[in-house]
Amino acid sequence: MIVITQLMVILDGTVVNIAMPKIQTALDFSPANLSWVQNAYALAFGGLLLLGARAGDLLGRRRVFITGVSVFTLASALGGLAPTAELLLAARVLQGIGGAIAAPAALTLLMLTFKEGPERMKALGLYSLVSSGGASIGLVLGGMLTDWVSWRWGLFINIPIGIALVIAARRVLTETPREQGRFDVAGALTSTVGITALVFGFIRVAEKGWSSPEVLASFAVGLALLVVFVLVERRVSHPIVPLRMFRNADRVASYLTMLLVVGTMFGMFFFLTQFLQGVLKFSPLAAGLAFLPMTGLLFASSRIVPRLTGRLDNGLMMIAGAISVTAGMLWLTRITVDSSYLGGVVGPLILFGAGAGLIFIPLTGRALSGVPAEDAGAASGLLNVLQQVGGALGLGILVTVFGTASRNATPSSTNPAEAAREILTDGVHAAFIGSAVYAGLTLLVIVLGVRPWVRKKAVQPETATEPTAVEPVPVADSHF
Repeated sequence: MIVITQLMVILDGTVVNIAMPKIQTALDFSPANLSWVQNAYALAFGGLLLLGARAGDLLGRRRVFITGVSVFTLASALGGLAPTAELLLAARVLQGIGGAIAAPAALTLLMLTFKEGPERMKALGLYSLVSSGGASIGLVLGGMLTDWVSWRWGLFINIPIGIALVIAARRVLTETPREQGRFDVAGALTSTVGITALVFGFIRVAEKGWSSPEVLASFAVGLALLVVFVLVERRVSHPIVPLRMFRNADRVASYLTMLLVVGTMFGMFFFLTQFLQGVLKFSPLAAGLAFLPMTGLLFASSRIVPRLTGRLDNGLMMIAGAISVTAGMLWLTRITVDSSYLGGVVGPLILFGAGAGLIFIPLTGRALSGVPAEDAGAASGLLNVLQQVGGALGLGILVTVFGTASRNATPSSTNPAEAAREILTDGVHAAFIGSAVYAGLTLLVIVLGVRPWVRKKAVQPETATEPTAVEPVPVADSHF
């Protein structure tokens, strides 16, 4: 049940990605605003995830889980029926809220169930498979549904899954005791609105330019609210992000790595989809299947990498993975309007899939290693938040690069269709250069965080107690 829930909320982040060209035509989105179909979900999900985790502690996990899945399912139905762009975005926000309420129990339960060591790494392998591979599955499934039925079925598919999860939860899950405490509503609102304002500013730059009052106001509001968020977290008794978690330099490096590598991945998914359908003229199904080389390697990595963690240094595996991802992105910067799928896309996807598989599982283990039991929920929640926020922020920045390059493009062809292909290629090429910079920064952060030239001792837990049992989160049939 945990894996299915995680797969549903992760998959929904990309299942509509492959349908973007169809959605743009059907609901009259501008090229820049189209990214909000992705970002509206990611920001609501990531921004409210920690508050959702706290709701489970205070109100009971079974009750909160059922509520979240129900909201997510209802929002999926509303999004599938949306007649306008505004209503679709509202439904995507509501989906994100539902996901943020339902999802937090997954990684927390994993942390409390499995001790640090081989058992936890195997469980993290399956969890990472769902978290990273689920995004790839969403591209293929979205292509199938868009090509065979309609882009709206990328949202409708959640309805039977959600109904089945609610029924199963009522029969299988037992309610957990409620903890005493308060909701950090101020922290959740300031962080969510602050990050949303920054992403909005980057996206509007693509159409308005850097000197626009609207853009400058968005950046000012975003930065101000994030400063207020830090001040709030220092004062409240039950913060959604305990600032003490940032005292560990290795953990901070892991968080920053997650922010960057997911930003690279979201950018690659979004713009490669545009290139495959807009330049190479792939159908939605063909475009989804085009990602299979990467998807297959991510699945293979989820089985192989956990077995290597006891034999090879995790940090060196992450460095090798980051080198592979960077090489793949650099290869994608060579695409032109005359590039072919086999010559210009398959190789980068193979490098990206192999590299991402080497990064995600060790990265998750390093980010959660040594976390005391009382911070397990916040630590796992923050890792999920950084996945969503990193993707939204990275995509927002790359949309700015894409929009600027597209506006300045000078097509050589006088044929309108050919000129449109050339302009799209110029914009995607510039976005891939930005993604390559993101990948290079990921490699740099991993190298500086791992510091292979320094011999380190094993990470020790920050408290004497290590969570070993399932009792704090009693569920039945929680098999991974």
